[in-house]
Formats: sequence, C-alpha cells, structure tokens
Amino acid sequence: MDNASFAAQTSIYFKKIRRIALKEKFWKFVVFAAIISLIVALVVGKDMFTTYEATKSGFFSIASAGIWIGIFNSIQNICKEHEIIRAEYRSGMKISAYVTANVLWQFIICLIQSVIMTAVCAAFIDFNSEGIIMPAIAEYFITILLITFGADIMGIMISSIAGTPTTAMTIMPFVLILQLIMSGVLFDLTGWSEKISYITFSKWGMSAFGSTADLNSDAFPLKLSEVFPQVVKLETEDCYDHTTGNLMSAWGMCALISAVCYVVSILSLKIRNHDS
Repeated sequence: MDNASFAAQTSIYFKKIRRIALKEKFWKFVVFAAIISLIVALVVGKDMFTTYEATKSGFFSIASAGIWIGIFNSIQNICKEHEIIRAEYRSGMKISAYVTANVLWQFIICLIQSVIMTAVCAAFIDFNSEGIIMPAIAEYFITILLITFGADIMGIMISSIAGTPTTAMTIMPFVLILQLIMSGVLFDLTGWSEKISYITFSKWGMSAFGSTADLNSDAFPLKLSEVFPQVVKLETEDCYDHTTGNLMSAWGMCALISAVCYVVSILSLKIRNHDS
C-alpha cells in the first residue's frame, strides 16, 4: 500500500466500500429516497404551479427532502471506521484516496436517488416544460442531484470530524435545522443571517429551482390576493431571476460548498490520524 498511487488506492478503497455497501444492503437508502419523494410529491403535487406560495413551498419541500436524504446517506460512514482508518493510515493509506473513494461511491447512490426523486415528482407534479438552458425537467434533476450529493458530502465531513456515530447523529439535526432556516423561504434573511445562508445548499437549491420555474413571473398568482385583493404581486427576489447567470451561479455555489466539505473531510482525518 505504501507505494500505491492515489488513483490505485482510490480504486482499491472504492471496491472495498462497494463490497461493504452491497453486504449491508445499500439499496435501503434508495428505497428511503423513493418513499420520501412519494410523500412529498403527493402532498405538494396538487397545488404546485397554481399559486406563488404553493410553488415556492413545494420546491422548498423537495429541496429539504434532498438535503435530508443526502446527509442521511453518509453521516455514519467514516466515524464508525476511525480505528480502521488509523491502522491503515499507519500502513501507508492516503487519506485523500480514502475520502475520494467514499465520495465516488456516494455519488453513484445520489445519482440513483436523484433519478428516482425526479421521476416520482414528475409523475405527480405538472412541471413547466421550458427551462433556461435545457428542458426544465433536466434542470430540476441537476438541481436535485447537486443538493442531494452536496448534502451527502456534508455528511461525510461531519462523519470525518465526529468521533463516534452517536456524536455524528447528534450533530445532524442541528445541521438540518440550519439548512432549513437559512433557505430564505421561512424567514426574511438580513445581516449576518443572510451571509450565513450563502454556505447552505438550501439557499442555492431554492435559487436554482426558482430560476428554472421563473418564480418572479406573473404566471403565479398570489393566494394572498384571495383575502387581500389589493395585494396583486409581491416584490420580486433577485435569486429567482429566470436567467442563465443566476442558474449557473446557484449550481456553481452548490458545487463550491461541496468541494469545501470534501477538502475539510480530508484535512480533519489527516489531523485526527496525525495526532494519534
């Protein structure tokens, strides 16, 4: 193992992770994603794209489901192997190769889950057909994949930092709550809270969804207008502008946050095992 290259070690650990995942019936995570997607689609599908509020809430539910599914995939994967990692690190294991192998395997799982989530949602939700740079359904799929995979890598980061599975599971609810609060859907964010929201997948996922759906357009009447007829339209939000730049920025930020989580995972494991 000492002389094995990064690529060789990544391949070795990828096969090992795949073998363990198959033994532990990884498909349960796929079933979990299908069930959650079905519940969300059944709840929000009827009203989405009928009013502004229902459409925004529907996308928020889909984004929340993706984050929950993604982080649940990987939250315990690394922390339960700290002793094994320490022993193999002393034998020449490259931490970067080990983390990369985990990320690659998780990408496959997230890809399958995202296909299922998109298909299930499309079966119950009458999505708009035209996107910004490609068909809307393709843009929704990419957004779901970026949210789910990003949350998955965030789970790997938490698992790398946490000492035990119990600690990781204790941290998870706080991270999920932060993601939901900082999405900009439940509350108006200003000052420091707005700055914190820039490092959440929920904010950028909602921005991508809103851009593809063109939430700022007049196509979505306000349900509020039924009670207050004088309120015809809310103030538009820049993050939902139906432009290529806005969509690509949202996707790019999801990718950037994922990359930071990936690097932090490697560094935290290196520090932990170097100190030992």
